[in-house]
Amino acid sequence: MAKVAVILSGSGFLDGAEIQESVITMLTLDKAGAEYQCMAPDMEQMHVVNHLTGEVSEGEQRNVLVEAARIARMKVIDIAEANPSDYAAVIFPGGFGAAKNLSDFAIKGANSTVQSDVLQFARSFAATGKPMGYVCIAPAMIPHIYGAGAKLTIGSDTDTAAAITEMGGVHINCPVEEFVVDAERKIVSTPAYMLDVRISEAAVGIEKLVHKVLEMIDGK
Repeated sequence: MAKVAVILSGSGFLDGAEIQESVITMLTLDKAGAEYQCMAPDMEQMHVVNHLTGEVSEGEQRNVLVEAARIARMKVIDIAEANPSDYAAVIFPGGFGAAKNLSDFAIKGANSTVQSDVLQFARSFAATGKPMGYVCIAPAMIPHIYGAGAKLTIGSDTDTAAAITEMGGVHINCPVEEFVVDAERKIVSTPAYMLDVRISEAAVGIEKLVHKVLEMIDGK
């Protein structure tokens, strides 16, 4: 049974992992017979957003790993303690947490960096040549992990695509129900909620991404 690392960035799309994208990812893995392990960095969130009003909750702070445990039903580990060799694939669900906590792309754009524990795990895993999937805004981290020339999609947002191009990524426009594959680097990406879509539409692309990642484990 393939074991897949699912890397979360908190809980809640405005300041952490996109919950629906995360759950669809885990559900699809489970239905396909794959085992998964959720993980997240043990760090403070960039900020906390009230998901009722959309406003930043001044003076409030939350921990990314602790919040990720909500989605993972407590079954989550610190990514700093994870061994890349234990996994056959990695998937990053989206949500602003990927651009605020796992990286600072939301603030710095093309000048962004990736959180050190996440970067070390992802680069070590990428070096093994095993497949990785990126959902929603998470593909913005791909140039940091793989270097220039990696093919990816965040959908069709021109400003975000321009920043990724400036970072050395090769952006390809993609509808929500589809995905982009960089066969050389074994990268799969899909837009999901980077586009204004229904949950059923986002699910189609995420499910396809998960199945493609699982196929690539077997060299397909």
